[in-house]
Amino acid sequence: MATPVTVVILAAGLGTRMKSRRAKVLHRAGGKPLVEHVVSTALRLAPAERIFVVVGHQAEEVRRSVSTPGIGFIEQTEQKGTGHAVMVGRDRLAPLGGYLMVLYGDCPLLRAETLERLIDAETSGRAAATLLTAEMADPTGYGRVIRDGRGLVAEIVEQKAASPAQLAIREANMGIYCFRADLFWQHADRLRTNNPAGEYYLTDMAAILTGAGHAVEALRIDDAREALGINTRIELAEVDALLRGRKLRELMLAGVTIEKPETVSIDADVSIGMDTVVEPFAQILGHTTIGENCRIGACSVVRNCKLGEAVEIAPFTLVEDSRLDRGVHAGPFARLRMNNHVEEGARIGNFVELKKTHMGTGAKANHLAYLGDSSIGARSNIGAGTITCNYDGARKHVTTIGEGAFVGSNSTLVAPIEIGEGSYIAAGSVITKPVPRDSLAVGRAHQVVKEGWAKKRRERNAK
Repeated sequence: MATPVTVVILAAGLGTRMKSRRAKVLHRAGGKPLVEHVVSTALRLAPAERIFVVVGHQAEEVRRSVSTPGIGFIEQTEQKGTGHAVMVGRDRLAPLGGYLMVLYGDCPLLRAETLERLIDAETSGRAAATLLTAEMADPTGYGRVIRDGRGLVAEIVEQKAASPAQLAIREANMGIYCFRADLFWQHADRLRTNNPAGEYYLTDMAAILTGAGHAVEALRIDDAREALGINTRIELAEVDALLRGRKLRELMLAGVTIEKPETVSIDADVSIGMDTVVEPFAQILGHTTIGENCRIGACSVVRNCKLGEAVEIAPFTLVEDSRLDRGVHAGPFARLRMNNHVEEGARIGNFVELKKTHMGTGAKANHLAYLGDSSIGARSNIGAGTITCNYDGARKHVTTIGEGAFVGSNSTLVAPIEIGEGSYIAAGSVITKPVPRDSLAVGRAHQVVKEGWAKKRRERNAK
């Protein structure tokens, strides 16, 4: 882009209609805070150093919600309207020159392609500003766009100030602007608070610029929902559904099969390879990356994970903050939580839980096990009912199992403990001491059989 664009995102308000103690832009839709969606879109229009977020209510929390380095922040300590929100940043914004685009932190549906069209419309002509508008069947609550005889924007009239004739106009202001920065700052001081709210309205800039002899253009978009701002929990739910619908469509067009997509939730930052199948009611969340030819089972939850190719997550399985390499199978009804690495071809079966565990290539834990703070060697077999006793009431301890080890069913491994390569642990053992490689460890009491004991007990109880 020959002339640089500076993007200002207004995110200082609390949003009282949300009925929340959290600032409106911190509420989540499509898997991340509303303001983060807008920042992501802005980054496709301008470099981070030319993007600024105006913060006010819960300013520190809003800053923390923006994950991209280099984004600037401007504090609006008093909320005196949209015009005031931009003007408080004059010292930082005015020297940047070029064009000034104003967005809102509660409008996550705006597409970068639409905003690129707005910038092109502004930079290719001689207008002082170009704004987004839409023809609406019911524009109640929106400012009406008043055009002059040449078709240019003469002014924007807010709903409360509009005459009956003006209320009949169906072209509504979407509140998204691209200004020539020099002309905006030249005339911004003419904004006044002579309105019922006593605030500085950015909408007044259209009439101010026109009155100064400058042209103001409008770019009409086909779907007003794209500029939908969120004011209530109902609108939040509607926007969440729209964002997730976009994501599903994007993935399906890229070669992902999604069964019953109306039941599936996939966050905005998820990446999925082609020929992967996502079954009904699955949730794929956060910054998850899934390779090709995988299957994500029904009612499973995968959050902040990296899955290689041909991984299968069977139904009703929870996988969080973990890495699963090519060909891993997990589930059904398995739980992998927090910092697991499962290497190629390993299998995690039903009702197995992993926490901070590294499973080597081809290792297996097929049934009913808990493996926490563990390192499991390649090709090892963990029998049903095995647990690593990793917590002594004060600290966590590590269990290390060598390659090719066999741990029998219902074994209890009391950490810290090391099981050598190729060793066997007899079923039902409690292991408290290191086991050398290629050894058999038996840690259970000698079996005692008292014949006739049960019969005598029954007879005694019958008297």
